[in-house]
Amino acid sequence: MNKTDLHILMIDDHPSMIEGYKSILSFNDLGLRITTTPAYNCESAYNIIDSTPVFKAFDFAFVDLSLPPYLEKNIKSGEDLALLIKNKFPNCKIVILTSHAEAFILDAIQKNIAPNGLLVKSDFTADEFLLAFEKIYNNHFYTSKTVVDNIAELHEKSVFLDEKNRKLITLLAEGVKTKNLPQRMNLSISTIDKRKAQIKHFFKIEKGSDEDIIREAKKHGLI
Repeated sequence: MNKTDLHILMIDDHPSMIEGYKSILSFNDLGLRITTTPAYNCESAYNIIDSTPVFKAFDFAFVDLSLPPYLEKNIKSGEDLALLIKNKFPNCKIVILTSHAEAFILDAIQKNIAPNGLLVKSDFTADEFLLAFEKIYNNHFYTSKTVVDNIAELHEKSVFLDEKNRKLITLLAEGVKTKNLPQRMNLSISTIDKRKAQIKHFFKIEKGSDEDIIREAKKHGLI
């Protein structure tokens, strides 16, 4: 990216956040003239993306994860918008900004979107936001501290909590009854019981209930 004019799509349902980002970026040390296009929900963002021709592709997109959905187009969150942007504007640098600090969510964003930047909002100051922007502009990837720490911890636990165990925890948290788990997971009830026992052992609640599993999973930032 070797131009001084930069066009950024900013998607956040709090207009004050967008104004804050714009203000911070105006202090960049890269000599960039930045033009921003704001969107405050999934519908307005979708319409902007859909109506923008490819030859006027956005250079950057700052995308909040939690947004009012646009169900008519099956756009339920910032994640769906990010994938839409990647598909239409493959050279656009995508930065996900989220209030979520849960390890599962952050890890899923990394795997599903592979953004150029992933920042937990409570992590960064104006200075760090500007640093992240400049690093991403120069083709580096940037993740804020909570992202790094929580995903690292999750990967350490993944030896015990593999994909099926994580799915089991998630389904329990969604209120799915044990009798309905086999059809949701394509596992026998005896295998599910064994996996529950593994999870309880990991959480040191061998005699605990499903509610105890959910409580411990929340305590560990897994759901």
